[in-house]
Amino acid sequence: MLPARTASCPTPREKIKVSVLSGSSILVTGATGSFGKAFLNYALTHLDPQRIVVFSRDELKQYEVRQMFGDDPRLRFFLGDIRDKARLERAMHNIDYVVHAAALKQVDTAEYNPSEFVETNINGSQNVIDAAIDKGVKKVVALSTDKASSPINLYGATKLVADKLFIAGNHYAATHPTRLAVVRYGNVMGSRGSVVPLFRKLAAEGKSLPITDKRMTRFWITLPQAVKFVVDSFDTMQGGELFVPRIPSMRILDLVEAVAPNSATHEMGVRPGEKLHEEMIASDDSRRTLRFPDRYVVQPVVASWGYETPEGGEEVADGFNYRSDNNDLWLSVEDMRKLLEEN
Repeated sequence: MLPARTASCPTPREKIKVSVLSGSSILVTGATGSFGKAFLNYALTHLDPQRIVVFSRDELKQYEVRQMFGDDPRLRFFLGDIRDKARLERAMHNIDYVVHAAALKQVDTAEYNPSEFVETNINGSQNVIDAAIDKGVKKVVALSTDKASSPINLYGATKLVADKLFIAGNHYAATHPTRLAVVRYGNVMGSRGSVVPLFRKLAAEGKSLPITDKRMTRFWITLPQAVKFVVDSFDTMQGGELFVPRIPSMRILDLVEAVAPNSATHEMGVRPGEKLHEEMIASDDSRRTLRFPDRYVVQPVVASWGYETPEGGEEVADGFNYRSDNNDLWLSVEDMRKLLEEN
């Protein structure tokens, strides 16, 4: 049974504190995606970076980002693929911090093209790790997904392997200045893969909205919240952590009511590789998980680089798992409408 309690989605703190990223040189892989553009906007506005390297493989998207931000002299544009370690090393010259957001992400596409997802999400991630260590980068934060926890599809499996690679990378970096951590969160409101624009389009056309299963629940986070969470993770990380934000869940039918009230719906059935409820922390990880007011921290299994348990965390119960249906924070229809207006 779902909890009755509701809570509005936490918003980024209005007061911007000084971050370790402030005044630094930053490289963002996949910087022309939804998260990347939001991060660039935040960094240029609040962090006063010395420079930001926009690293991606699509020249059209890089052109569009240049138009978006004008001729800001702090931006550098590097065409390149994370499959190419030499190109990454060139781009990371004199870089202080790396945000790794590049990935292939479509669940159904992964099932038809598994080797391509392995090349980018796994081998490409290893290239980012190796290049960062070899070039003396201070910190790297890699973006994960809820689908990496107890994965049932190939995309989630490749991201789980990538998560493990970044955590284990700290062993190889132990005598170097580089430290690596992972951030994992759920569905991002406003991203290209969000279902919200689709629902709005179909509702405007008077069409029935496709629902995979009326029982479905999902975690939700806004792009500004995701960016701020990543920035804060740079400030608190030692290396080896898996950071998971404490964010609200929502029932799929409540989402429909918030986005397109009174619209007709039809059930399609759960798609291959799709879960009824998403998970961000598996029960087997509960013994290593600490709860903080705004996040969970899953600590590394073995740490040879001087990792220390952070202060202020509360141990979760043995067997705890963090799923969208057993969450203690929930978005109501009105909560979602307010967020959609603001974002």
